[in-house]
Amino acid sequence: MQLPPEQNQLIESWLDMLWAERGASEHTRAAYGRDLRAFAATCKPGLLGCGSADVLAFLGERHRAGRAARSSARALAALRSFYQYCLRQGLVREDPVALVENPRLPKPLPKSLSEADVEALLAAPDLDSEIGQRDRTMLELLYACGLRVTELVELRVSQVNLRQGVVRVFGKGGKERLVPMGETAQRWMQRYFSQVRPGLLPPGETDTCFPGRAGRPMTRQAFWYRVKHWAKVAGIDKPLSPHTLRHAFATHLLNHGADLRVVQLLLGHTDLSTTQIYTHVARARLKSLHQDHHPRG
Repeated sequence: MQLPPEQNQLIESWLDMLWAERGASEHTRAAYGRDLRAFAATCKPGLLGCGSADVLAFLGERHRAGRAARSSARALAALRSFYQYCLRQGLVREDPVALVENPRLPKPLPKSLSEADVEALLAAPDLDSEIGQRDRTMLELLYACGLRVTELVELRVSQVNLRQGVVRVFGKGGKERLVPMGETAQRWMQRYFSQVRPGLLPPGETDTCFPGRAGRPMTRQAFWYRVKHWAKVAGIDKPLSPHTLRHAFATHLLNHGADLRVVQLLLGHTDLSTTQIYTHVARARLKSLHQDHHPRG
């Protein structure tokens, strides 16, 4: 449908504002322009005469057409921006989008690794070098405890209790939690502390758990690089980061029957709803296994 020239001119003026005042990219401007023109084509009263009912009808038609929720959310964001612009210019008295709620977007499932992938990654570091043994210990502890990467690289020796087999972690907001490390990670930590760490420390340093260059605590970026390196050695070609092992920790616990609230405590989540996303990952994994291996899958 061909829009009247005055509506096209108004849309172009708004798009120019997006570039001049907000630095919107060409991609964003093109997408917002398409969304607004699609709305204008369905709005009989015209862009400056429509109400919230017209906006809701437009979104409803998109839903019936099978458009994704994220696509509709972007279209609504375009309409919000356009009518805020029109209000500032004195072109409309009321914002027809003000009372329209954003569509509920599905939470993206966190990327995880299979147990076989984790085993391959843990076995990748070269144990003939001190750096390889350090990296193996870090990977073992990261997976065993579900630590955030910052919690791992900033870990101090005083936070590790080898006798009790627990790590005292200070998470977001300085919240403290005790996380068991398990027998395997405990053995690696004992070996690392007695045989490897002393050779990585400069004189005078006493409490850095995993020293990087010059004995200083490793940065998150440096450890991310190490994880990507060992993933390549292990032949894992899927996107991977240190946080992926935290996701694998939670997913594998749930796959093996762990209680959701226990996983919440181990991860240091304040809200249980944050942890519940992993139940979807676990169900998806179990469904995939059933389809792959059951004779009637």
